[in-house]
Amino acid sequence: MALALSKNSNRGTVGLDLDGAFIAAVQTSSDGVTRAASVELAPGVISDGEVTDVTALTEALRDFFKAEALPRRVRLGIGNQQIVVRQMEIPKIDDDKERAAAVRFQASEAIAMPLDEVVLDHQVVGEGVSPEGSGRLRVVVVAARESMIARVVEAVRGAGLRPEGIDLNAFALVRTLAVPSDSTETARVFCHLGGVTNLAIAVGTSCLFTRPLSTEWDSDDGNVAAALAEEIRMSIDFYMAQPEARWVGEIVLSGPGSRRAGLTEELGSLIEVPVTVAEPLGRLHTDKFPLHEDPHRYTVAAGLALGSSS
Repeated sequence: MALALSKNSNRGTVGLDLDGAFIAAVQTSSDGVTRAASVELAPGVISDGEVTDVTALTEALRDFFKAEALPRRVRLGIGNQQIVVRQMEIPKIDDDKERAAAVRFQASEAIAMPLDEVVLDHQVVGEGVSPEGSGRLRVVVVAARESMIARVVEAVRGAGLRPEGIDLNAFALVRTLAVPSDSTETARVFCHLGGVTNLAIAVGTSCLFTRPLSTEWDSDDGNVAAALAEEIRMSIDFYMAQPEARWVGEIVLSGPGSRRAGLTEELGSLIEVPVTVAEPLGRLHTDKFPLHEDPHRYTVAAGLALGSSS
């Protein structure tokens, strides 16, 4: 699911992760990763996942894409406090327009933001039957504040780039790392430790819950693992209260912070759920991946690039 911006061809599209600490771009094909490049980003340009200095980001993007000779079509990712993701049940409706109207009507009560200030999208993730015997749909609804998106798009277009769509970083993360599920599979928690600590809970390739976390994984504070464990536990509890939630069987870490010494072991002992570090590019072939680049920077960008063909 993505927030569409145009209907252009996806040839030459790159996934562009505006991490905050750095910018990362990935281009993929059926053979896997074909190009990857990143550059450090000055502090304060992006804060807590939101663009705070449009001009500085525009200049950074312009210089980066020129230096790397990257394609100008980009697929963007967002992940911050200006995004709400909720699961809802609605009557089974086959017509797309009628279903979207029903989702919007119900979202007005489930989402604590004025709907005239957000971009709204939804995806059907399951079907069921009510006690009365009528068909029901389970949908994941995404609401993103329009003003926040506008700043991202302004910076990108100002750099001469052509944004083709906006996806949630959490969805891109799951797209890179998850594998298709069977009907009995447990849920997995994906925790990406980058410029924003971003959490997603998915069953197979379907992301059912996401939120940014406040824990700064790169802090010198010795309580990082404890603080992160508490936020993960709270997120799992919230997810488990949703309809037809699956038991969480694994926590998967990704991003630059996933290599923090001792973090995996500490989290595992605190949460009592197996904790692993993901292969940063999932099942993608990496024969053409630059040897001098850190692959842990590219998990989200790769998922955004994969989304250009979905």
